[in-house]
Amino acid sequence: MTERYPMTPTGHQKLQAELKHIREVMRPQVVRDIEEARAHGDISENSEYEDAKERQGQLEARMGDLAARLSRAEVVDIRTVPPSNNVVFGTTVDLEDVDTEEKIRYRLVGTEEVDVKAGLISYSSPIGRALIGKKVGMEVTFETPRGTRTVVINAVHYLG
Repeated sequence: MTERYPMTPTGHQKLQAELKHIREVMRPQVVRDIEEARAHGDISENSEYEDAKERQGQLEARMGDLAARLSRAEVVDIRTVPPSNNVVFGTTVDLEDVDTEEKIRYRLVGTEEVDVKAGLISYSSPIGRALIGKKVGMEVTFETPRGTRTVVINAVHYLG
């Protein structure tokens, strides 16, 4: 069975947009760069040609990776899930650190969408795995690189 990649509709759209940009903008530019470098003559000692070929290889690899991930994407729109107090993929969770009383807000997203500074964490991260299935009011303990951390779930939001 093929592994599925859960992602939010926003994450899916971003990957589609990146793939489209590579195909329609970056790839044609690299082809033009290769043609231009070839026009300079001997390609055996042409660093512009080598650079363009290297970029072409990287773009082709990224396109393949994006296409594969998109073909296995399982888009989960949290707005279609009946709201409850349970933490599930796509929910936004308000937490409070038990020790520091720091208030934190995270949204559980797919691995391709992670942006910790924006509050987007992977459902498969240590905190994400610890939160999935828990309810408002529960204490959740998980391991971080800095040690064990305990948070209380203050709210679960089913936002799109």
